[in-house]
Amino acid sequence: MLELIICSLFTILPDYLLRRRFQGKRFGQDITFFTVWYELRYGITGCAMLTISLFTIVFYFHPSTSDVNSFFRTVTILSDTSGRVEEIFVTNNQDISAGDPIFRLNGDRQEAAAETARRQISEIDAALTAAQTQRASAVAAIAQAEAQLRLATSDLNRIQALIERGSSATSERDLEQAQTQVDAAQATLDAAQAGLRAADANINVQLPASRASAEAALAQAQTEIEKLTVYAGVDGRVEQFTLRRGDVVNPVLRPAGILVPSDAGRNRFVAGFPQVTAQVIKKGGVAEIACVSKPFTIVPMVIVEVQDVIAAGQIRPSDRLGDAQQQFRPGTVTAFLEPLYPGQADGIPPGSRCLANAYTDNHHRLEHDEDLGTGARLFLHVVDTVGVIHAAGLRIRSLLMPLTMLVFTGH
Repeated sequence: MLELIICSLFTILPDYLLRRRFQGKRFGQDITFFTVWYELRYGITGCAMLTISLFTIVFYFHPSTSDVNSFFRTVTILSDTSGRVEEIFVTNNQDISAGDPIFRLNGDRQEAAAETARRQISEIDAALTAAQTQRASAVAAIAQAEAQLRLATSDLNRIQALIERGSSATSERDLEQAQTQVDAAQATLDAAQAGLRAADANINVQLPASRASAEAALAQAQTEIEKLTVYAGVDGRVEQFTLRRGDVVNPVLRPAGILVPSDAGRNRFVAGFPQVTAQVIKKGGVAEIACVSKPFTIVPMVIVEVQDVIAAGQIRPSDRLGDAQQQFRPGTVTAFLEPLYPGQADGIPPGSRCLANAYTDNHHRLEHDEDLGTGARLFLHVVDTVGVIHAAGLRIRSLLMPLTMLVFTGH
């Protein structure tokens, strides 16, 4: 409507003034409801052409959209394991900081596993003490076996010497018995040394390995105990938290609540512009938004990023071939907007629905591009100028937004 009124001031109004001034025609006499087209045909035709051209220039070079949202993601409050709630530390709608405990599950089973691991460690320590005693016994047995071996060897050498001198005080049978005693003493020494090696292996290898296994089991049990207490990962507010002591929490089927991060969706808006404006929407461009949650306020924005793909073309492999005809909605060019100045969007809650205008700025091109011709410069000046019309339209819609929402729709 605003564009039509402006265009009529340069077409229909001059046509009427000329007919009024030079032809003496007046409304109600020569210009009536039935003759208005014939009398003002040049102005009406020019107004239609100018309005259509103005619409095309405005909506192409200064696109607008009503698909603007401040998307945000919540954090589901879940435990790593299933269990029954033992203790609750927060309430619904409470602000918490990262690291604060939220609730704790019952840990009788985990505590029993930890106590079992501690008892196993105590048993292994006791076995280590007993093994040390056994090693001392093995060392004493070796000393005793070595003494017996020396005595038996001495007897054997004495008997061999007597036999070599031809003495009748000994015989071959005595020599065999002495040799047997030496062999028995040597076997006893070997057995004692084997017992010492077994004691050393038990002390240095087996028992430490068993103790390490028990310590790992204890560490695992303690980790499971720590997992029973759920902590906040980020700063935020607890929502939909109706957990009570005795409730069963399951990480798959029964979450405890939702944590809304403090910085979720703030100062960042996602806008979907028509595909026809894909060559106009550029990173660094200027835009404005007006949100339902903060009426009568226009927030200047800057386009910080433009998504290089259109989501409507996304496919997912399945057992059926995709058909382009099945894509009913053409999709939009996704642009990410942030306030031009810090703090201007602080009063807009996350999830707000907004209107947005993006503007084409040719000022830098007009100032520095010397190769532009007169026609191109005039056209670029027109493009920058008509952006005021769209800006005015956004402000009018911002003023009418509460009336539209409260009176006509009743929401």
